[in-house]
Amino acid sequence: MRVEGLALALRPRSPSEACDLGAALVRAHAASIWRCYAPLLVAVTVLALCTIETYGWLPALIIFWLKPWLDRSLLFVLSRAVFGEATHWRDLWQARRLVLGGQWLRTLLWRRFSPWRAFTQPVEQLEAQRGSARRKRVRLLMNDHRGAAAGLQTAFTHAEAAITYGLVALVWWFAPEGQRSSVWDWFFHPSAHATGELGMNLAMTAAYTAVVLFLEPFYVAAGFAMYLNRRVALEAWDIEQEFRGAFA
Repeated sequence: MRVEGLALALRPRSPSEACDLGAALVRAHAASIWRCYAPLLVAVTVLALCTIETYGWLPALIIFWLKPWLDRSLLFVLSRAVFGEATHWRDLWQARRLVLGGQWLRTLLWRRFSPWRAFTQPVEQLEAQRGSARRKRVRLLMNDHRGAAAGLQTAFTHAEAAITYGLVALVWWFAPEGQRSSVWDWFFHPSAHATGELGMNLAMTAAYTAVVLFLEPFYVAAGFAMYLNRRVALEAWDIEQEFRGAFA
């Protein structure tokens, strides 16, 4: 990365402060993030819904499994945002081979359940590290930060589940008072109702997609900010930035 071009004020931060920085980055560049991420997620959701009549739980599973691949587009946008650059869909499309292509097996198999994937993803995507060089780089970055990175993953996993079930529960909360028992039965015995299991599966998939659309950018940004914070500690980026500003 070009330290002199960063639009962020760098300084050593705690992991929680770094996550706050990631959230601020999302808020500042919300337009770039969602105009690139939303079309991609919608396309994946539409394709996933083609399987809903075969197995009702499969669309949500497909979206869940492909999140690390979708996250690559978010990291691309965020890596430009730290330099103050806006990103449009055409920018993502022009870089699609670099951003969305390659590393499929590693991304979707043994690294899918990595407890710190948001923290280590920039090593492969932005630094282009491979093999033993990547392993050494990850070990260096993860030193004394495994707990914080795993805690980030755990926090967002629980938030994702809570918000998803909260959205589905809104159907019960907003139902007319006399109809709440039937809504409750629909949750647990969907085949006995007119909408059937298909309606329940569509509701669950729609709720989960909405949560991923909203929450995933914050998760990726928090991990990316923790990565940047670690680079600051290892490579004294904050000092370099101060010197460059002083002698510009």
